[in-house]
Amino acid sequence: MFIGREQELAKLNRMYGSGRLEVAIIYGRRRVGKTTLINEFCKGKPTVFFAAQESSAEQNLEALSEAISETLSGKSSAGLIYRSFADAFMKIAEAAEGKRLVWVIDEYPYLAQAERGISSLLQNFLDHQFKQTKLFLILCGSSMSFMENQVLGYQSPLYGRRTAQFKILPFDYLDTGRWFPNYSCEDRALMYGITGGIPLYLEQFSPDQSVQENLLENLFQRNAMLYEEPSNLMKQEMREPAMYNAIITAIASGKTKLSEISTTVGIDTGLCTKYMANLMTLGIIAKETPVTASGGKKTYYRIEDQFFHFWYTFVPRNMSAVQSGRIEQSYPTAVARRLPDYMGKIFERMCRDFVLFYDQELPFALGKAGQWWGGHPKTHRQVQIDLVVTSAEDDRGIIGSCKYTDSPVGEDELRLMEDYGEAMGHFSRRYYYLFSKSGFTGPLVRRAAGGDVRLITLEDMYQVKNT
Repeated sequence: MFIGREQELAKLNRMYGSGRLEVAIIYGRRRVGKTTLINEFCKGKPTVFFAAQESSAEQNLEALSEAISETLSGKSSAGLIYRSFADAFMKIAEAAEGKRLVWVIDEYPYLAQAERGISSLLQNFLDHQFKQTKLFLILCGSSMSFMENQVLGYQSPLYGRRTAQFKILPFDYLDTGRWFPNYSCEDRALMYGITGGIPLYLEQFSPDQSVQENLLENLFQRNAMLYEEPSNLMKQEMREPAMYNAIITAIASGKTKLSEISTTVGIDTGLCTKYMANLMTLGIIAKETPVTASGGKKTYYRIEDQFFHFWYTFVPRNMSAVQSGRIEQSYPTAVARRLPDYMGKIFERMCRDFVLFYDQELPFALGKAGQWWGGHPKTHRQVQIDLVVTSAEDDRGIIGSCKYTDSPVGEDELRLMEDYGEAMGHFSRRYYYLFSKSGFTGPLVRRAAGGDVRLITLEDMYQVKNT
């Protein structure tokens, strides 16, 4: 089942229709669905699909020779291996001289590490032998730092040769919900909060089972694929997985400042910054500053990858119950009861994405969107606003509140947001967006009937058109 990625697929097909040499760079974290997108695009098209191996140059040349032979002759190479990568590339050039040919190099970083000069060789062919062909080259990779620095970066031999690049991100809340068409809006939101929109994780869950059944079978079970997923992923990507685990655990426990994190894990802030930079490159953690702030003094760190966030919130504290097979008995209190609190931050992200991608009623051209926090000038207490959106045109802004509670939101919340807006300052005119899982009270609905107040329910967020 292929869900989402309509814009990326449409762009790739438009490029394919150009008939000229095209070079598409496709990259993103592991499990995000890059190869699935490529396979969908390649359906019905002549394609040499070469999956590079974390192995020697000789074994990669052998695998490439096999892929070329299977596509161009329809049969195995029967031991015929090209003498060099240059010879293999020349065969590709000849095959694409008069007809469209897609050539995919999946996990390109593996090939570049095995054959050090491969990027320079590829650059030379793109500038000469491939230039007048109908080749459609796709370079794909999961190593974010390698793809951004060694393929897209200014110092790369391949710099300037791409005709398009695609950074594949996890699905947002709306596309994630499409995997579970019969779920309620609340359960679809839960599945987004659990999986973070990662396709491989979504594939583990059945739309015919409840959220609880899915979690008990596919995560809270010692032989389940997702049970050890964060550990396995860090072992693949990191040289010191124990230190990275300690950093993520510290952030999950509420340590959000660099000084707090470094003290908790027992290393100096300089070294901690390097570890955290690697985690940010992988999209596991992120740093955030108030949306209207110009400096970084108020920076805090959070877990960006929602599956990691869920796993570190629920699995370690329930590991004994999982290992002993008793998690089903403790699930109602150990997991289900804590899900609404966990979903609070997830709901804030959903609300932000609704405004960024789907809201058709924005009062101005969108500038930046994020959170804001700071001191209240009157009470001198810390104030945090869930969602702030700035105008790209002038000094207007949106002040947003996101409540994932079982009770309808009332006028008190609007008054609080008005007070917070005054404390924040910055905007000459403020619009107030109140998001609620459980709707709004009658007085608030009447109050919002006119003026600059907008009320948005969870159901509203799932009824927008996915354009």
